[in-house]
Amino acid sequence: MDKLFTPPIPSDREGKAVIAPYPLRKVETVLASKGFKGAVVPPEKIEKFIKKHNPKVVGINTHDPLGIEPVTAHLSMILGGGKSWTAKYFEELGEKLKKLKTKYGFKVVVGGAGAWQLERETPDWVDIVFIGHAEIDFPEIVKKIEDKSGNLPRVVRARYPKKIEDIPPIINPARGGEVQITRGCPRGCWFCSVTPDTFISFPLDYIIKEVKVNMNAGIKDVTLITDDIMLYGARRLNEVNHDAIVKLFRELKNLGAGYINFAHISAAPVKLSPKTVKAMAEIAGWSEDKAVTPVVGLETGSEKIFNKYMKMKAYPWGYRDWKDLIVDATAIMNENYIFPCYTMTIGYPEETDEDVQQSIDLVEYILDHKPIAWIFPLPVIPMGTSKIRDNPLPAMERMPSKYWDLLYITWKYDLYITRKLKNGIANYSGDPIIRGIVSYMIDKVFGSIEWYFEKLKETKGTFALNYKDLNLNNFYGIIWSLFMLVRLAFSRTE
Repeated sequence: MDKLFTPPIPSDREGKAVIAPYPLRKVETVLASKGFKGAVVPPEKIEKFIKKHNPKVVGINTHDPLGIEPVTAHLSMILGGGKSWTAKYFEELGEKLKKLKTKYGFKVVVGGAGAWQLERETPDWVDIVFIGHAEIDFPEIVKKIEDKSGNLPRVVRARYPKKIEDIPPIINPARGGEVQITRGCPRGCWFCSVTPDTFISFPLDYIIKEVKVNMNAGIKDVTLITDDIMLYGARRLNEVNHDAIVKLFRELKNLGAGYINFAHISAAPVKLSPKTVKAMAEIAGWSEDKAVTPVVGLETGSEKIFNKYMKMKAYPWGYRDWKDLIVDATAIMNENYIFPCYTMTIGYPEETDEDVQQSIDLVEYILDHKPIAWIFPLPVIPMGTSKIRDNPLPAMERMPSKYWDLLYITWKYDLYITRKLKNGIANYSGDPIIRGIVSYMIDKVFGSIEWYFEKLKETKGTFALNYKDLNLNNFYGIIWSLFMLVRLAFSRTE
Protein backbone atom coordinates (compact mmCIF):
# COMPACT_ATOMS: atom_id res chain seq x y z
CA MET A 1 0.00 0.00 0.00
CA ASP A 2 2.95 2.37 0.43
CA LYS A 3 3.42 2.39 -3.37
CA LEU A 4 -0.15 3.70 -3.71
CA PHE A 5 -0.28 6.24 -0.88
CA THR A 6 3.39 7.22 -0.58
CA PRO A 7 4.90 6.69 -4.03
CA PRO A 8 8.66 7.29 -4.40
CA ILE A 9 9.67 10.88 -5.11
CA PRO A 10 12.20 11.76 -7.82
CA SER A 11 15.86 11.53 -6.84
CA ASP A 12 19.19 12.12 -8.61
CA ARG A 13 21.83 9.53 -9.42
CA GLU A 14 23.24 9.63 -5.90
CA GLY A 15 19.81 9.13 -4.35
CA LYS A 16 19.31 12.73 -3.18
CA ALA A 17 15.73 13.99 -3.27
CA VAL A 18 14.96 16.35 -6.14
CA ILE A 19 12.12 17.80 -4.07
CA ALA A 20 11.54 17.24 -0.36
CA PRO A 21 9.29 18.29 2.54
CA TYR A 22 9.98 21.84 3.69
CA PRO A 23 11.19 20.89 7.21
CA LEU A 24 13.93 18.71 5.75
CA ARG A 25 14.98 21.48 3.38
CA LYS A 26 15.23 23.74 6.41
CA VAL A 27 17.48 21.31 8.28
CA GLU A 28 19.61 20.86 5.15
CA THR A 29 20.06 24.64 4.91
CA VAL A 30 20.88 25.04 8.61
CA LEU A 31 23.63 22.42 8.37
CA ALA A 32 25.02 23.94 5.17
CA SER A 33 25.14 27.39 6.81
CA LYS A 34 27.34 25.91 9.56
CA GLY A 35 29.70 24.19 7.15
CA PHE A 36 28.33 20.65 7.31
CA LYS A 37 27.82 18.52 4.22
CA GLY A 38 24.38 16.96 4.26
CA ALA A 39 21.90 15.37 1.89
CA VAL A 40 18.13 14.82 1.90
CA VAL A 41 17.48 11.22 0.89
CA PRO A 42 14.09 9.46 0.41
CA PRO A 43 13.53 6.35 2.57
CA GLU A 44 13.63 4.01 -0.43
CA LYS A 45 17.14 5.27 -1.30
CA ILE A 46 18.60 5.38 2.20
CA GLU A 47 20.30 1.99 2.16
CA LYS A 48 22.09 2.63 -1.12
CA PHE A 49 23.16 6.11 0.02
CA ILE A 50 24.54 4.90 3.36
CA LYS A 51 26.53 2.12 1.72
CA LYS A 52 28.12 4.58 -0.71
CA HIS A 53 28.80 7.54 1.60
CA ASN A 54 29.14 6.01 5.09
CA PRO A 55 27.69 9.03 6.98
CA LYS A 56 28.32 9.68 10.66
CA VAL A 57 24.81 10.95 11.31
CA VAL A 58 21.47 9.81 9.87
CA GLY A 59 18.60 12.13 10.69
CA ILE A 60 14.96 11.05 10.35
CA ASN A 61 12.12 13.55 10.00
CA THR A 62 8.87 12.08 11.32
CA HIS A 63 5.37 13.47 11.60
CA ASP A 64 3.52 10.62 13.28
CA PRO A 65 5.81 7.68 14.16
CA LEU A 66 3.40 5.97 16.57
CA GLY A 67 0.15 6.85 14.80
CA ILE A 68 -1.22 9.05 17.59
CA GLU A 69 -1.46 12.51 16.05
CA PRO A 70 -5.06 13.84 16.03
CA VAL A 71 -6.27 12.78 12.56
CA THR A 72 -4.60 9.36 12.75
CA ALA A 73 -5.93 8.73 16.25
CA HIS A 74 -9.41 9.75 15.12
CA LEU A 75 -9.44 7.47 12.09
CA SER A 76 -7.96 4.58 14.07
CA MET A 77 -10.64 4.96 16.71
CA ILE A 78 -13.59 5.01 14.30
CA LEU A 79 -12.16 2.10 12.31
CA GLY A 80 -11.62 -0.22 15.26
CA GLY A 81 -8.07 0.60 16.32
CA GLY A 82 -4.92 -1.17 15.28
CA LYS A 83 -1.56 0.08 14.05
CA SER A 84 -1.63 2.96 11.58
CA TRP A 85 0.32 2.99 8.32
CA THR A 86 2.54 5.74 9.66
CA ALA A 87 3.47 3.59 12.66
CA LYS A 88 4.00 0.53 10.52
CA TYR A 89 6.31 2.24 8.03
CA PHE A 90 8.28 3.95 10.80
CA GLU A 91 8.78 0.54 12.38
CA GLU A 92 9.90 -0.94 9.06
CA LEU A 93 12.33 1.93 8.47
CA GLY A 94 13.69 1.37 11.97
CA GLU A 95 14.36 -2.31 11.26
CA LYS A 96 16.28 -1.38 8.13
CA LEU A 97 18.32 1.32 9.89
CA LYS A 98 19.07 -0.94 12.84
CA LYS A 99 20.81 -3.43 10.54
CA LEU A 100 22.68 -0.70 8.67
CA LYS A 101 23.68 0.99 11.93
CA THR A 102 25.27 -2.23 13.22
CA LYS A 103 27.37 -2.46 10.06
CA TYR A 104 28.31 1.20 9.49
CA GLY A 105 28.28 2.65 13.01
CA PHE A 106 26.40 5.91 12.41
CA LYS A 107 24.24 7.68 14.99
CA VAL A 108 20.50 8.14 14.42
CA VAL A 109 18.75 11.39 15.36
CA VAL A 110 14.96 11.50 15.01
CA GLY A 111 13.27 14.89 14.81
CA GLY A 112 10.25 16.49 13.19
CA ALA A 113 6.75 17.37 14.35
CA GLY A 114 6.13 13.87 15.73
CA ALA A 115 9.41 13.39 17.59
CA TRP A 116 7.70 14.04 20.93
CA GLN A 117 5.93 10.69 20.57
CA LEU A 118 9.25 8.87 21.05
CA GLU A 119 10.34 10.69 24.21
CA ARG A 120 8.84 8.18 26.63
CA GLU A 121 9.42 5.01 24.63
CA THR A 122 12.47 5.49 22.44
CA PRO A 123 13.28 2.64 20.01
CA ASP A 124 16.67 1.06 20.69
CA TRP A 125 17.96 2.06 17.23
CA VAL A 126 17.42 5.77 17.96
CA ASP A 127 20.34 7.54 19.66
CA ILE A 128 18.79 10.99 20.07
CA VAL A 129 15.21 12.28 20.00
CA PHE A 130 15.36 15.90 18.87
CA ILE A 131 12.27 17.94 19.81
CA GLY A 132 11.86 21.42 18.36
CA HIS A 133 13.45 23.55 15.67
CA ALA A 134 16.87 22.72 14.28
CA GLU A 135 18.45 26.15 13.87
CA ILE A 136 20.17 26.60 17.23
CA ASP A 137 20.98 23.19 18.69
CA PHE A 138 21.06 20.65 15.87
CA PRO A 139 24.41 21.77 14.39
CA GLU A 140 25.94 21.47 17.87
CA ILE A 141 24.63 17.91 18.20
CA VAL A 142 26.01 16.97 14.80
CA LYS A 143 29.40 18.43 15.70
CA LYS A 144 29.50 16.45 18.95
CA ILE A 145 28.76 13.26 17.05
CA GLU A 146 31.37 13.94 14.38
CA ASP A 147 34.03 14.94 16.90
CA LYS A 148 33.05 12.22 19.38
CA SER A 149 33.18 14.89 22.06
CA GLY A 150 31.01 15.02 25.15
CA ASN A 151 28.06 12.95 26.26
CA LEU A 152 25.14 12.77 23.90
CA PRO A 153 21.74 13.46 25.46
CA ARG A 154 18.99 10.92 24.83
CA VAL A 155 16.45 13.71 24.36
CA VAL A 156 17.11 17.27 23.17
CA ARG A 157 14.53 19.97 23.76
CA ALA A 158 15.79 22.54 21.32
CA ARG A 159 15.92 26.26 21.92
CA TYR A 160 13.67 28.43 19.77
CA PRO A 161 15.33 30.86 17.37
CA LYS A 162 14.17 34.37 18.17
CA LYS A 163 15.75 36.27 15.25
CA ILE A 164 15.30 36.00 11.49
CA GLU A 165 19.08 35.91 11.17
CA ASP A 166 19.09 32.54 12.93
CA ILE A 167 16.77 31.00 10.30
CA PRO A 168 18.43 30.76 6.87
CA PRO A 169 16.14 30.42 3.82
CA ILE A 170 16.01 27.10 1.97
CA ILE A 171 18.56 26.44 -0.78
CA ASN A 172 16.81 23.52 -2.55
CA PRO A 173 13.18 23.09 -3.68
CA ALA A 174 10.42 22.05 -1.31
CA ARG A 175 7.46 19.81 -2.08
CA GLY A 176 4.33 21.62 -3.24
CA GLY A 177 6.15 24.94 -3.48
CA GLU A 178 6.17 25.25 0.31
CA VAL A 179 7.54 28.42 1.90
CA GLN A 180 7.14 29.63 5.47
CA ILE A 181 5.64 33.07 6.08
CA THR A 182 5.07 32.93 9.87
CA ARG A 183 6.27 30.75 12.70
CA GLY A 184 4.52 30.28 16.02
CA CYS A 185 1.14 31.48 17.26
CA PRO A 186 0.45 34.02 20.03
CA ARG A 187 -3.03 32.72 20.93
CA GLY A 188 -1.68 30.32 23.57
CA CYS A 189 -4.11 27.40 23.23
CA TRP A 190 -3.13 24.70 25.72
CA PHE A 191 -3.50 21.77 23.32
CA CYS A 192 -1.35 23.25 20.56
CA SER A 193 2.25 22.24 19.91
CA VAL A 194 3.27 25.59 18.37
CA THR A 195 2.21 27.71 21.35
CA PRO A 196 5.74 27.90 22.83
CA ASP A 197 7.24 29.28 19.61
CA THR A 198 8.25 32.91 19.44
CA PHE A 199 5.94 34.45 16.85
CA ILE A 200 7.79 35.56 13.73
CA SER A 201 6.59 37.04 10.45
CA PHE A 202 9.21 36.49 7.78
CA PRO A 203 10.16 39.55 5.68
CA LEU A 204 8.86 39.66 2.12
CA ASP A 205 12.33 39.45 0.56
CA TYR A 206 13.03 36.31 2.60
CA ILE A 207 9.81 34.67 1.37
CA ILE A 208 10.47 35.69 -2.24
CA LYS A 209 13.94 34.17 -2.05
CA GLU A 210 12.44 30.81 -1.06
CA VAL A 211 9.71 31.04 -3.69
CA LYS A 212 12.36 31.60 -6.37
CA VAL A 213 14.22 28.48 -5.25
CA ASN A 214 11.06 26.47 -5.87
CA MET A 215 10.21 28.20 -9.13
CA ASN A 216 13.70 27.67 -10.50
CA ALA A 217 13.00 23.95 -10.07
CA GLY A 218 9.79 24.25 -12.09
CA ILE A 219 7.37 24.46 -9.13
CA LYS A 220 5.01 27.33 -9.93
CA ASP A 221 2.36 26.69 -7.26
CA VAL A 222 2.98 28.23 -3.83
CA THR A 223 1.97 26.75 -0.48
CA LEU A 224 2.25 29.23 2.38
CA ILE A 225 3.20 27.60 5.69
CA THR A 226 1.61 29.49 8.55
CA ASP A 227 -0.47 28.85 11.65
CA ASP A 228 -2.69 31.78 10.70
CA ILE A 229 -2.26 33.60 7.40
CA MET A 230 -4.20 36.59 8.74
CA LEU A 231 -1.49 37.22 11.33
CA TYR A 232 1.17 37.82 8.69
CA GLY A 233 2.82 41.15 9.44
CA ALA A 234 0.58 41.81 12.45
CA ARG A 235 1.95 43.12 15.74
CA ARG A 236 -1.13 42.44 17.85
CA LEU A 237 -3.93 39.88 17.90
CA ASN A 238 -6.58 42.55 17.46
CA GLU A 239 -5.24 43.76 14.11
CA VAL A 240 -4.80 42.52 10.56
CA ASN A 241 -1.96 43.98 8.50
CA HIS A 242 -3.97 44.32 5.30
CA ASP A 243 -1.20 46.03 3.34
CA ALA A 244 1.42 43.39 4.20
CA ILE A 245 -0.83 40.49 3.16
CA VAL A 246 -1.94 42.16 -0.08
CA LYS A 247 1.65 43.03 -0.96
CA LEU A 248 2.69 39.41 -0.33
CA PHE A 249 -0.01 38.03 -2.64
CA ARG A 250 0.72 40.59 -5.36
CA GLU A 251 4.43 39.81 -5.27
CA LEU A 252 3.72 36.10 -5.57
CA LYS A 253 1.56 36.69 -8.63
CA ASN A 254 4.16 39.04 -10.13
CA LEU A 255 6.67 36.20 -9.86
CA GLY A 256 4.35 33.99 -11.90
CA ALA A 257 2.79 31.96 -9.10
CA GLY A 258 0.07 29.55 -10.19
CA TYR A 259 -2.20 28.18 -7.47
CA ILE A 260 -1.61 29.89 -4.11
CA ASN A 261 -2.55 27.76 -1.14
CA PHE A 262 -2.14 28.15 2.62
CA ALA A 263 -2.37 25.85 5.60
CA HIS A 264 -4.28 27.63 8.37
CA ILE A 265 -6.50 30.61 9.06
CA SER A 266 -8.46 31.74 12.15
CA ALA A 267 -12.02 32.96 12.32
CA ALA A 268 -11.46 36.10 14.41
CA PRO A 269 -9.14 37.99 12.03
CA VAL A 270 -11.34 37.02 9.08
CA LYS A 271 -14.20 38.90 10.72
CA LEU A 272 -11.83 41.72 11.65
CA SER A 273 -10.86 42.34 8.04
CA PRO A 274 -13.19 40.95 5.35
CA LYS A 275 -11.55 43.27 2.82
CA THR A 276 -8.24 41.44 3.27
CA VAL A 277 -9.86 38.07 2.58
CA LYS A 278 -11.54 39.52 -0.52
CA ALA A 279 -8.25 40.96 -1.78
CA MET A 280 -6.44 37.66 -1.25
CA ALA A 281 -9.07 35.79 -3.26
CA GLU A 282 -9.11 38.29 -6.11
CA ILE A 283 -5.32 38.38 -6.46
CA ALA A 284 -4.93 34.61 -6.16
CA GLY A 285 -7.80 33.94 -8.55
CA TRP A 286 -9.58 31.41 -6.39
CA SER A 287 -12.83 29.97 -7.72
CA GLU A 288 -15.25 27.16 -6.95
CA ASP A 289 -13.09 24.75 -8.94
CA LYS A 290 -9.85 26.18 -7.52
CA ALA A 291 -10.74 26.96 -3.94
CA VAL A 292 -8.57 26.68 -0.83
CA THR A 293 -9.44 24.43 2.11
CA PRO A 294 -7.40 25.54 5.13
CA VAL A 295 -7.64 24.11 8.62
CA VAL A 296 -9.55 26.34 11.05
CA GLY A 297 -9.86 25.73 14.78
CA LEU A 298 -13.47 25.40 15.91
CA GLU A 299 -12.44 23.40 19.00
CA THR A 300 -15.54 23.37 21.24
CA GLY A 301 -18.92 24.79 22.07
CA SER A 302 -18.41 24.28 25.80
CA GLU A 303 -17.96 27.47 27.80
CA LYS A 304 -15.97 25.60 30.45
CA ILE A 305 -13.57 23.98 27.99
CA PHE A 306 -13.23 27.12 25.85
CA ASN A 307 -12.35 29.42 28.74
CA LYS A 308 -9.80 27.02 30.19
CA TYR A 309 -7.97 25.72 27.13
CA MET A 310 -8.42 28.27 24.32
CA LYS A 311 -9.73 31.54 25.75
CA MET A 312 -7.81 33.69 23.23
CA LYS A 313 -9.20 31.80 20.22
CA ALA A 314 -11.92 34.39 19.62
CA TYR A 315 -9.91 37.49 20.60
CA PRO A 316 -10.72 40.37 20.40
CA TRP A 317 -14.09 38.74 21.03
CA GLY A 318 -14.91 36.13 23.67
CA TYR A 319 -16.81 32.90 24.21
CA ARG A 320 -20.22 34.61 24.14
CA ASP A 321 -19.52 35.71 20.57
CA TRP A 322 -18.03 32.40 19.41
CA LYS A 323 -20.95 30.87 17.51
CA ASP A 324 -21.83 34.06 15.62
CA LEU A 325 -18.16 34.78 15.00
CA ILE A 326 -17.79 31.37 13.33
CA VAL A 327 -20.92 31.81 11.22
CA ASP A 328 -19.91 35.31 10.11
CA ALA A 329 -16.31 34.30 9.35
CA THR A 330 -17.45 31.22 7.41
CA ALA A 331 -19.75 33.34 5.27
CA ILE A 332 -16.89 35.73 4.49
CA MET A 333 -14.60 32.84 3.59
CA ASN A 334 -17.19 31.10 1.44
CA GLU A 335 -17.86 34.30 -0.51
CA ASN A 336 -14.18 34.28 -1.40
CA TYR A 337 -13.81 30.56 -2.21
CA ILE A 338 -12.20 29.60 1.07
CA PHE A 339 -13.86 26.38 2.19
CA PRO A 340 -12.72 25.75 5.78
CA CYS A 341 -11.93 22.40 7.36
CA TYR A 342 -13.00 23.02 10.94
CA THR A 343 -11.39 20.85 13.60
CA MET A 344 -12.70 20.29 17.10
CA THR A 345 -10.84 18.95 20.14
CA ILE A 346 -12.90 16.55 22.23
CA GLY A 347 -11.99 14.39 25.21
CA TYR A 348 -10.43 16.65 27.85
CA PRO A 349 -10.25 14.94 31.28
CA GLU A 350 -13.02 17.09 32.78
CA GLU A 351 -15.20 17.12 29.64
CA THR A 352 -18.71 15.74 30.20
CA ASP A 353 -21.68 14.93 27.99
CA GLU A 354 -23.07 18.33 28.91
CA ASP A 355 -19.95 19.95 27.43
CA VAL A 356 -20.25 17.86 24.26
CA GLN A 357 -23.94 18.77 23.99
CA GLN A 358 -22.87 22.42 23.92
CA SER A 359 -20.54 21.50 21.04
CA ILE A 360 -23.43 19.75 19.28
CA ASP A 361 -25.55 22.88 19.74
CA LEU A 362 -22.75 24.98 18.22
CA VAL A 363 -22.36 22.66 15.23
CA GLU A 364 -26.12 22.56 14.57
CA TYR A 365 -26.24 26.36 14.70
CA ILE A 366 -23.43 26.52 12.13
CA LEU A 367 -25.00 23.90 9.86
CA ASP A 368 -28.34 25.71 9.92
CA HIS A 369 -26.58 28.36 7.81
CA LYS A 370 -25.59 25.75 5.15
CA PRO A 371 -21.88 26.65 4.92
CA ILE A 372 -19.43 25.14 2.49
CA ALA A 373 -17.23 23.66 5.18
CA TRP A 374 -16.21 20.42 6.78
CA ILE A 375 -16.22 19.80 10.54
CA PHE A 376 -14.05 17.12 12.12
CA PRO A 377 -14.35 16.42 15.88
CA LEU A 378 -10.95 14.96 16.77
CA PRO A 379 -9.76 13.40 20.03
CA VAL A 380 -7.52 15.87 21.85
CA ILE A 381 -3.91 14.64 21.87
CA PRO A 382 -1.44 15.50 24.68
CA MET A 383 1.36 16.53 22.34
CA GLY A 384 4.73 16.66 24.05
CA THR A 385 5.36 20.36 23.49
CA SER A 386 1.88 21.49 24.58
CA LYS A 387 0.59 22.54 28.01
CA ILE A 388 -1.50 19.33 28.29
CA ARG A 389 1.39 16.93 27.58
CA ASP A 390 0.78 15.01 30.82
CA ASN A 391 -2.84 14.15 29.92
CA PRO A 392 -3.60 10.53 28.96
CA LEU A 393 -3.92 9.52 25.33
CA PRO A 394 -7.53 9.26 24.10
CA ALA A 395 -9.32 5.93 24.11
CA MET A 396 -12.76 4.89 22.91
CA GLU A 397 -13.95 4.00 26.39
CA ARG A 398 -12.88 7.37 27.81
CA MET A 399 -14.63 9.55 25.23
CA PRO A 400 -17.87 11.19 26.40
CA SER A 401 -20.79 9.13 25.11
CA LYS A 402 -22.22 12.10 23.22
CA TYR A 403 -19.03 12.30 21.17
CA TRP A 404 -20.55 9.69 18.86
CA ASP A 405 -23.66 11.83 18.34
CA LEU A 406 -21.42 14.76 17.43
CA LEU A 407 -19.42 12.52 15.12
CA TYR A 408 -22.55 11.40 13.27
CA ILE A 409 -23.89 14.94 12.80
CA THR A 410 -20.58 16.27 11.47
CA TRP A 411 -19.71 13.36 9.20
CA LYS A 412 -23.20 13.32 7.72
CA TYR A 413 -22.70 16.95 6.69
CA ASP A 414 -19.08 16.36 5.62
CA LEU A 415 -20.20 13.61 3.25
CA TYR A 416 -22.88 15.89 1.82
CA ILE A 417 -20.40 18.71 1.19
CA THR A 418 -17.85 16.36 -0.36
CA ARG A 419 -20.45 15.07 -2.82
CA LYS A 420 -21.56 18.63 -3.57
CA LEU A 421 -17.99 19.66 -4.43
CA LYS A 422 -16.99 16.43 -6.18
CA ASN A 423 -16.18 18.08 -9.50
CA GLY A 424 -13.92 20.69 -7.91
CA ILE A 425 -12.16 18.02 -5.84
CA ALA A 426 -11.68 15.79 -8.88
CA ASN A 427 -10.27 18.69 -10.90
CA TYR A 428 -7.15 18.75 -8.73
CA SER A 429 -5.94 15.84 -10.86
CA GLY A 430 -4.66 16.68 -14.33
CA ASP A 431 -5.55 13.22 -15.63
CA PRO A 432 -9.12 13.09 -17.06
CA ILE A 433 -9.41 9.36 -16.30
CA ILE A 434 -8.43 9.91 -12.66
CA ARG A 435 -10.86 12.83 -12.47
CA GLY A 436 -13.67 10.62 -13.70
CA ILE A 437 -12.86 7.84 -11.23
CA VAL A 438 -12.57 10.24 -8.29
CA SER A 439 -15.84 11.97 -9.16
CA TYR A 440 -17.68 8.67 -9.55
CA MET A 441 -16.32 7.17 -6.31
CA ILE A 442 -17.15 10.32 -4.33
CA ASP A 443 -20.70 10.27 -5.63
CA LYS A 444 -21.31 6.56 -5.14
CA VAL A 445 -19.22 5.61 -2.11
CA PHE A 446 -19.66 8.80 -0.10
CA GLY A 447 -23.36 8.56 -0.77
CA SER A 448 -23.48 5.06 0.72
CA ILE A 449 -21.53 5.09 4.00
CA GLU A 450 -23.67 7.27 6.22
CA TRP A 451 -24.99 4.07 7.76
CA TYR A 452 -21.55 3.37 9.24
CA PHE A 453 -21.54 6.56 11.30
CA GLU A 454 -25.11 5.91 12.35
CA LYS A 455 -23.96 2.53 13.69
CA LEU A 456 -21.12 4.22 15.58
CA LYS A 457 -23.64 6.59 17.13
CA GLU A 458 -26.02 3.77 18.13
CA THR A 459 -23.24 1.64 19.68
CA LYS A 460 -21.16 4.49 21.15
CA GLY A 461 -18.31 3.49 18.90
CA THR A 462 -18.12 -0.23 19.62
CA PHE A 463 -19.37 -1.12 16.12
CA ALA A 464 -15.92 -0.09 14.87
CA LEU A 465 -14.40 -3.08 16.65
CA ASN A 466 -15.86 -5.29 13.91
CA TYR A 467 -13.10 -3.94 11.66
CA LYS A 468 -10.18 -3.99 14.08
CA ASP A 469 -8.54 -6.99 12.40
CA LEU A 470 -8.67 -5.56 8.88
CA ASN A 471 -5.11 -5.37 7.54
CA LEU A 472 -4.59 -3.34 4.38
CA ASN A 473 -0.93 -4.32 4.34
CA ASN A 474 -1.62 -7.75 2.91
CA PHE A 475 -3.23 -8.98 -0.28
CA TYR A 476 -6.40 -10.28 1.37
CA GLY A 477 -7.04 -6.98 3.16
CA ILE A 478 -6.67 -4.97 -0.03
CA ILE A 479 -8.97 -7.25 -2.04
CA TRP A 480 -11.59 -7.26 0.72
CA SER A 481 -11.53 -3.46 0.95
CA LEU A 482 -11.84 -3.03 -2.80
CA PHE A 483 -14.76 -5.46 -2.81
CA MET A 484 -16.54 -3.44 -0.12
CA LEU A 485 -15.96 -0.15 -2.00
CA VAL A 486 -17.32 -1.60 -5.24
CA ARG A 487 -20.32 -3.05 -3.41
CA LEU A 488 -21.02 0.32 -1.84
CA ALA A 489 -20.64 2.09 -5.19
CA PHE A 490 -23.25 -0.09 -6.86
CA SER A 491 -25.62 -0.53 -3.92
CA ARG A 492 -26.84 3.06 -3.77
CA THR A 493 -30.42 3.57 -4.81
CA GLU A 494 -31.58 6.90 -6.09
